[in-house]
Amino acid sequence: MVRKTVGGTSGSGRAGRAGRAEKLVKGARRPGVRLPPLDPFTGGGLEPDGDYDGLEFRETDFAGQDGGGARFMDCALTGCALDETRLHHVRLLDSVLTGIRGVGTDLAEATLRDVELVDARLGGVQLHGSVLERVLVRGGKIDYLNLRKARLKDVVFESCVLVEPDFGGARLERVEFVDCVLKGADFSAATLTDVDLRAAAELDIARGVDRLAGAVISPSQLMDLAPVLAAEMGVRVVGVGEE
Repeated sequence: MVRKTVGGTSGSGRAGRAGRAEKLVKGARRPGVRLPPLDPFTGGGLEPDGDYDGLEFRETDFAGQDGGGARFMDCALTGCALDETRLHHVRLLDSVLTGIRGVGTDLAEATLRDVELVDARLGGVQLHGSVLERVLVRGGKIDYLNLRKARLKDVVFESCVLVEPDFGGARLERVEFVDCVLKGADFSAATLTDVDLRAAAELDIARGVDRLAGAVISPSQLMDLAPVLAAEMGVRVVGVGEE
């Protein structure tokens, strides 16, 4: 006689539940940048609406220059200075930016697609109204990153420090924060879809905690965010015997 057991069924059930758990959040697609052989940039400076294709910019000082509306495709920018550089409405495509630095860089309404930003040191960078798709931000530190009303899809922030990033009114889809420190983040009026915060090294949300629907956090992060959540709900947390 063959004895039937429920072991197989139970195992299948667990596998099914595990599969459903894995689908709680869709992972971001990372950029697959493969740069061709590059020519060194020999121009004197940036030009508005310039067209830069297959070029290497190394230790170039673009401080205060105007490259608004320019297109960079299959380019590498390494160690470049971007202090107060105007790059409004620029298009960065299939490019790698390594060790760039600057304060007040204007990238408002820019398009970044298949871009790697590595070890950047930026402050007050303006990316409001921009579109970021398949972008990897790895290492470095960015202070006061303005991403208000930007659209982020398939974006990964990895091993970097973001001080008071502003995602106000932004749309985030398939965005991951991996070993990333977020300090004083603002998600006011943001829309989140498949946003994974579980692997963030530090998660500090100053505003917009009520907009986390569509994000996944860890149990420990939930405990850390409990005071902010309680304040948002108007709940007073008072111990027994305390006034």
